[in-house]
Amino acid sequence: MENCLFCKIAEKGIPAKIVYEDEAILAFEDIHPKAPTHILIIPKDHFASLNDVPEDKGDLLGHILIKARQIARDKGIAESGYRIVLNTARDSGQDVFHIHFHLLGGRKMSWPPG
Repeated sequence: MENCLFCKIAEKGIPAKIVYEDEAILAFEDIHPKAPTHILIIPKDHFASLNDVPEDKGDLLGHILIKARQIARDKGIAESGYRIVLNTARDSGQDVFHIHFHLLGGRKMSWPPG
């Protein structure tokens, strides 16, 4: 998508503090962190939200979750705990319309969120 912020980050047109990258996904630090560790994990392919991911891309979603676990271990938050958040559409709080997972940790989380 031409005007998509996260597509531009994935294409290296906008700088980001990248913590993980492979052929399918990119993970980078959130510029407005809500926890001591706040990483955004995106597919390099553009999907506006979870509602737009085709059913045959289930392996991509699984890959993102497995890598989120790895990143949590690498950041030292796996044992104490972390949260993965996926907002879908405006009422959920999604404000960048490129599917992205928030990996949050480094502090005690409350429930329910938001």
